[in-house]
Amino acid sequence: MPGRDEGVRLDAADIGAELGERATLVQFSSAFCQPCRATRRTLAEVAAMVEGVAHVEIDAEARLGLVRALRIAATPTTLVLDAHGRVVRRAAGRPRKADVIAALGEAL
Repeated sequence: MPGRDEGVRLDAADIGAELGERATLVQFSSAFCQPCRATRRTLAEVAAMVEGVAHVEIDAEARLGLVRALRIAATPTTLVLDAHGRVVRRAAGRPRKADVIAALGEAL
């Protein structure tokens, strides 16, 4: 999962859900985005496999201010947050499960 947003931190108020104990997978989606559905399944599977990891899906159209602040240009876009909400990785498009697991390694 390429991309970095070093120094950017998000909290529960920003994402509308509690952060995971160890890491959080934040997915920006839109209603008619077919790859978003596949991304949702992949991220949910990884979150279920790795203890302390949460998956949060955000409707990009409903959260335009956050989308603009984070420079989200396409859906799906996935951010990997560490336990403190710091963005450690970013990727646009449908991620492969192996790439998500590898990106979590940076957050854990």
